[in-house]
Amino acid sequence: MGAVGAFCLTRYLFQDWAKSKFGQHKLLRKWHQALNSNPFSLVLSLRFAPIAPFNIINFLLALTLIDLKIYTIATSIGVIPGTIAYTWLGASGKTALQGSDASSFIFASIFLVLLSVSPLLFKRWWK
Repeated sequence: MGAVGAFCLTRYLFQDWAKSKFGQHKLLRKWHQALNSNPFSLVLSLRFAPIAPFNIINFLLALTLIDLKIYTIATSIGVIPGTIAYTWLGASGKTALQGSDASSFIFASIFLVLLSVSPLLFKRWWK
């Protein structure tokens, strides 16, 4: 809900200003092209990368023409694996620091790394 709130707030308060200031910027035009070809996949891959700064992604995507429904669905699906990874990493890290078996922490770390590189793997698969 927070991501959708930030998206809507940014879209309705700053989109016109950003278009006038950055509308002709090369990077913003590339974002528009990528979003026009497959918006759901782009948002989903951005959300799968748990190291991506979510707030910046919320604000940047709000400055594009992406449909709110697509953004909301892809964001809802995409944040679940990262939430699982960070929760698992935190819980297993705590038990590992308390002297328990560290194998769960190692598996959680591997899962987080795989999740972080998954957008690169998906990019190859979608091409």
